[in-house]
Amino acid sequence: MTKPENPPVLILIDLQEAINDPKWGPRNNPDAEDKLRHLLDGWRLLGGPIVHIRHNSTEPASPYRPDQPGNAFIAEVVPLPDETIIEKQAHSAFIGTNLEQHLRNNNQASLVLAGVLTHNSLEATARHAGDLGFLAHVVADASWAVETTDFSGKLRSAEDVHNLSLAHLDDEYAKVIDTAEALALLTEKAG
Repeated sequence: MTKPENPPVLILIDLQEAINDPKWGPRNNPDAEDKLRHLLDGWRLLGGPIVHIRHNSTEPASPYRPDQPGNAFIAEVVPLPDETIIEKQAHSAFIGTNLEQHLRNNNQASLVLAGVLTHNSLEATARHAGDLGFLAHVVADASWAVETTDFSGKLRSAEDVHNLSLAHLDDEYAKVIDTAEALALLTEKAG
């Protein structure tokens, strides 16, 4: 992994109204939106780089479609006019986008990732970031999963799905941290 030179970039993934659609079912981390707001406030206060990832689904029934109200960002993380928004259609925010080029052009080697779903777009993006050589951090308490039926047909709780996804990422593709540790990464570079 590349040694970071600049403050870490905060990358917020798929935090759109669509995630509140009942189709997703029960989730974990009910305080995640508060943690996300705290992260975003800290990055803005210290002038850290921020990238918002917007998922524009091409699936006809998806609440993430650009022509649906679910495509809007959730209130806690609405981008400011000067913040970067990168739109994607795949799970990984690196596929079919200019995210990698944007990061490299700005000498951003350290990433702090938060958002949804832990076991879907967040994990796909974190794995991809690690494979590309970025120093990725996943903020566990500012992300969430939903309950999922496993391959054998057993229903797994959102907390179990979240924790298993984080376990797969930690120390292989990314470092799993919490909000306080993420803000400490930023203040170390800002100080």
